[in-house]
Amino acid sequence: MFNLFRENTKIAIDSIRSQMLRTTLTVFIIGLGIFALVGILAAVAVLESTVTSNFASMGTNTFSISRYDFSSQIRRNSGEEKVNPIISYPQAKEFQDKYNFPSAATSLSFTAASSAEVKYEDKKTDPEITIMGADEYFLPNSGLETTQGRNFNNFDIANNNYVCIVGSDFTKGLLKDINPIDKIISVRGARFRVIGVLKEKGSTFGNRQDLRLIIPIQVARSLFTAPNIDYEVKVMIGNHDMLNSAVDEAILAMRRVRKLNPVQDTNFGVERSDELLKQLLSETQTLNIAAWVIGIITVFGSSIALMNIMLVSVTERTREIGVRKSLGAKKTTVAMQFFTETLVISIIGGFVGIVLGVLVGGVGASLIFNVAFPMPWMAVVAALITVITVTIVSGLYPAIKAASLDPVEALRYE
Repeated sequence: MFNLFRENTKIAIDSIRSQMLRTTLTVFIIGLGIFALVGILAAVAVLESTVTSNFASMGTNTFSISRYDFSSQIRRNSGEEKVNPIISYPQAKEFQDKYNFPSAATSLSFTAASSAEVKYEDKKTDPEITIMGADEYFLPNSGLETTQGRNFNNFDIANNNYVCIVGSDFTKGLLKDINPIDKIISVRGARFRVIGVLKEKGSTFGNRQDLRLIIPIQVARSLFTAPNIDYEVKVMIGNHDMLNSAVDEAILAMRRVRKLNPVQDTNFGVERSDELLKQLLSETQTLNIAAWVIGIITVFGSSIALMNIMLVSVTERTREIGVRKSLGAKKTTVAMQFFTETLVISIIGGFVGIVLGVLVGGVGASLIFNVAFPMPWMAVVAALITVITVTIVSGLYPAIKAASLDPVEALRYE
């Protein structure tokens, strides 16, 4: 059986070489469809890995209170946009003082500037640094860690010390090849002592998180005095089982801070890290569905193209079939010969499509999001299923037709 398959494979390869242009076009059609299928599934796998890693680092027992609910922004497609008032510092501070849920740690933060310039000695950065004002609870509540130095402590915040924590990109640029701890950098003329370096986070949805400079919140408020600054509140609960109760109590506390009566709608957003993660992952399912639709179209189009080329091949090789059958070849032998040829073409097209799809969709997306590339095994399995389906659908009819030819009539064919 193996010898027969090997012989049929040699015949199939010789036939493919004799019809190189026609076969190349068929391989291109199959490969293009597999490339689209694998590319989208691989890109989705990278996107899911990025989202999961970013939100998983925050844990499943955190939530934030901000001006808008990001998850509702994702779901909103049309309709009148609701404009919520900002969360001012007095409101954020009042919430922090009054929210006394057991084991809860509440942090306040705000984005002071998104395109600042930072200097060290005679060097300076491009004006692309994000300056954040935060307290000592911001890093753990946001899932951030320091690889060098330390976080803010209560003394730094209470005394408004001019200290700062820098993103990992500072060690690749402004503070390259030196120990950044205790170095003095300046922002808008104010001098800050570096006390910590954040662990590398990469980019999320185009946001470069490693170009951040975090300073004590009161110091930031004194240096950056833009009107209508919007503050964000992050809360971490020690016990995940108490998260639902903690969120409910936080909503009530913030409604009291906002002075909302019982019939008024909530005019702020509460985002739980676990629910936001589920929402974002559910959005990627649309891309998965699109990939499978492309796969179905691929099966249909590739099957027609491959079946046509095999029927033409049967017609052109009618005399060859007659000779083989007159020399004693069985129907199954002739059928296997043409089915093997169909399989070889499908495998070549599938291999080309898988390689291009993984390289362009997977590796390309991982470079864009700056994350490790997870091998999209689901995409590879989907491609193999597509290849097998194309082979079966396209190869059976031409193989049966070739096996059914009458040897006498076949030998007469010109």
